[in-house]
Amino acid sequence: MSTSSPLGGGPHEPQPPHAHQPGPYGNTATTTTTAGGAPGASTPKSLALAALIVGIVAFLTGLVPVFGAIVGIAAIVLAALALRKRQPKALAVTGLALGAVAVVASILVTAGIGAVLGGAADEPIAAVTPTPDEEAAAPSTTPDASPAPSVSPSASAPADSDVPPEYAAALEVAETRAVSLRSSKAVTYAAIISSGASAEAADYAIEAVGVDWKENALLKAKQYRDGGMPVETIHDQLTSEYGEAYTVEEADYAMAALDG
Repeated sequence: MSTSSPLGGGPHEPQPPHAHQPGPYGNTATTTTTAGGAPGASTPKSLALAALIVGIVAFLTGLVPVFGAIVGIAAIVLAALALRKRQPKALAVTGLALGAVAVVASILVTAGIGAVLGGAADEPIAAVTPTPDEEAAAPSTTPDASPAPSVSPSASAPADSDVPPEYAAALEVAETRAVSLRSSKAVTYAAIISSGASAEAADYAIEAVGVDWKENALLKAKQYRDGGMPVETIHDQLTSEYGEAYTVEEADYAMAALDG
């Protein structure tokens, strides 16, 4: 039985207690969601997985020179890209660690091999020294010759082909003094030392110049006589340390030859 609305609005039908009330624009569809919100797509992990695989390969080949370092660098690059794109961190970090270990191992192995090869190349070849028995058994290649004359210690100097510059310069001073100026041995030696030569170079020059000092004394005596010096004073001039500094023997020889 229907009842009329007190306000004259027409019949009023009773509604079920849990009936759906239509909205002002008709029925609307309801959307159900899960407790965690809208379902999302699965997280990509291709780069992280690639970094892990390449890192394992790099770790296994890390002891191979150069190649292990190249594969390790590739694993590090892939892991960095995966971390940047927020892909699974565990895979990326594992690949990164394996790649880094491979790079370090490969570099150390390469450096070690290079050091070994470099040391082997720089190692000098030991000269083979014959034993005394082998030297005695070896035939002599020196032709038979008479014993060489003994040389005084002061004359021991290098051969002409190996004369040091100092010895050559000393010999030039000796030639100027003893040959050109007819100076005595003592004056020539003092001039060589004054030029800055060592005692060894001076000894070499005195012996190498090849001058007869007695003949030098005679030539000096003739120069003094021709210059007007009295004969009785020439001997003193030849032997004076402030004069020519010849020895008494050399001066006696000069005066005897001069008188003759």
